[in-house]
Amino acid sequence: MENICGLDVALGVVGGKWKPLILFHLNGGPCRFGELKRRIGGISEKMLIQSLRELTDDGMLTRRDYKEVPPRVDYELTAFGHSLARALVPLCEWGNQNRRRIDQMLAKGAALSS
Repeated sequence: MENICGLDVALGVVGGKWKPLILFHLNGGPCRFGELKRRIGGISEKMLIQSLRELTDDGMLTRRDYKEVPPRVDYELTAFGHSLARALVPLCEWGNQNRRRIDQMLAKGAALSS
């Protein structure tokens, strides 16, 4: 039986911590690797490379290589990627609206596990 909720399908594409953040930061237009790494903060180079490759393979991003020395490459959302990035906006808004409460919950949980 097929699951009625498409959330499992969507999470199959954006699962994990980094892919939604990559989509968010590319929503404003093309961006180079180094700039993405600075914007996201905390992501390792290896994880950024892997996530960009997977999102490109899934048709969410295009990778443009300018064939220059030094190398210049940027990433941009496809129309398909834009549709997913737009779907993530309400989740971003929910996080902003509930940031304080979630921070308190996380702090409380950390104190309990100490």
